[in-house]
Amino acid sequence: MDEKVTLTDEEWRQRLTPEQFAVLRKASTERPFTGQYVHVNDKGVYTCAGCGAELFSSDTKFDSGTGWPSFYAPVEGGAVEEHRDWSMLIPRTEIRCAKCGGHLGHVFPDGPEPTGQRYCMNSCALKLDKSAG
Repeated sequence: MDEKVTLTDEEWRQRLTPEQFAVLRKASTERPFTGQYVHVNDKGVYTCAGCGAELFSSDTKFDSGTGWPSFYAPVEGGAVEEHRDWSMLIPRTEIRCAKCGGHLGHVFPDGPEPTGQRYCMNSCALKLDKSAG
């Protein structure tokens, strides 16, 4: 993992769109079925929209029917971190970029094999690099 990215809120605001800032830095969630990557099946690597760290391979993307891009596993090497999220009535597992701490979405234990996990991510927190992978 590369060196951690630490910026002020003002520096993040300059780097990100308002929607990206709300999701990545304030843990907001985009509305279902509105994100640009929900129905994309192009090959490549999904990176963090905040810092560019590689997060998910298109090979692990699947249609979960939930309205957000879903993956059954992150790329290897500690690309994401899990944190307990108590913002709803039941606890969830929040997923953040390990490099910049940006909120990406949540993981649930109802995904396909081989992991059984569903990493449910916000499209605006990601960028698809079609030249990678």
